[in-house]
Amino acid sequence: MVGHQPPPIFRRGPAPLVRLFVLVCICLGMLIADLQYRYLDVVRKTVSVVLYPLEMAAAAPVEFLANASRYFSTLVEVQGENRSLRKKALADADRLLRQAELERENARLRELLEMSNRAPVRSIAADVLYEARDAFSRKVILDRGAQHDVQPGQAVVDELGVVGQVTRVYPIQAEVTLVTDKGQAVPVRIERTGQRGVIYGAGDGRLELRYLLANADVQPGDLLVTSGLDDLFLPGIPVAKVVTVDRTRQAFALIACEPVARVGQTSQVLILGRAVPNQPPATEADAGTTPGAAAPAAKE
Repeated sequence: MVGHQPPPIFRRGPAPLVRLFVLVCICLGMLIADLQYRYLDVVRKTVSVVLYPLEMAAAAPVEFLANASRYFSTLVEVQGENRSLRKKALADADRLLRQAELERENARLRELLEMSNRAPVRSIAADVLYEARDAFSRKVILDRGAQHDVQPGQAVVDELGVVGQVTRVYPIQAEVTLVTDKGQAVPVRIERTGQRGVIYGAGDGRLELRYLLANADVQPGDLLVTSGLDDLFLPGIPVAKVVTVDRTRQAFALIACEPVARVGQTSQVLILGRAVPNQPPATEADAGTTPGAAAPAAKE
């Protein structure tokens, strides 16, 4: 009779404590042997190489999320900085433009002040408000009028030369006809030769020196200055430069000129007073006595 044996599932091996003791001893032995002989380095290297792709695959989602978060936060920060920089650039550009305009205006005002110091008459500084609405004339409106002692006929200049002449005065404004207007004429002389003439506006921004004979000594580049014959414009103020001289058409030369001043483009001008004519010396008759007349006797 064969003896009954329990199935393998119910077989009992060594006790758990014994197995634990054996495994701990094996581990300690392996640790001591590896520490002494380093025989597991190859195994560790091989395992690290094999597991590296798995480690990278496991770390990829975390790294992707970290990079995405860093990217979007950086993008928002950069966009905010760009907006700030654009605003600052616009503010700086506006400030630079205003500064450049102020520097140009200061330069014009300094030159106007020099012109005022050169002119031996009282002058009034004025700003150009706007151009007149007449399409067939060349006129501008100034912010000075009768209240500022502006009178019709006064010459208007900028830092370079003659701009025009006051033709109409209102209480707080004045109308100036520019030298390039067809109805404007200015007595001038050629600075190089002293020859006199009259310059007229052509209406299109140019000037014409008329009534000079074809053989007159005038050349392109000659400077024309006021002659002072009309007692309105002070003598010696630059008016225009000769551009071309045509001597072939008729007895008089056809002389085209361009204004020296920034006619129609300037924003600050000077209104020049009229020159005071020389007063004759006082006579004894003006003083209430005549030559040889005795003084009245004193009463006793």
